[in-house]
Amino acid sequence: MIAIRRAYEQKSPDEVFSVFFDRLWPRGLKKQEAQWDLWMKEVAPSVELRKWFNHEIPRWEEFKLLYTRELKQKPQTLQELKKLELQHNQLTLVYAAKDRNHNHALVIKALLDCL
Repeated sequence: MIAIRRAYEQKSPDEVFSVFFDRLWPRGLKKQEAQWDLWMKEVAPSVELRKWFNHEIPRWEEFKLLYTRELKQKPQTLQELKKLELQHNQLTLVYAAKDRNHNHALVIKALLDCL
């Protein structure tokens, strides 16, 4: 099972293993407040793609396609995430974006659900 939550939200009691997926540390969050087990910067969208998307909803569909293309160029990373999910029977994808409906964790989840 794969769950998703924002970095600013409390870890739920049933959360087993979580991975943070942003290149940048979440603004305003102290390191001792971080509630995730692993930080995988390399899975985040490229700097160029992140800046281009800029959380502009009209660009969402194209962002999903471009980011999926980036992720598929890192099959070993996707396999590592799938392995973590299977190993822990649960994986929480943690992201910092404000928009719960348009963020890169949703794209990662969709790809992992297909593996």
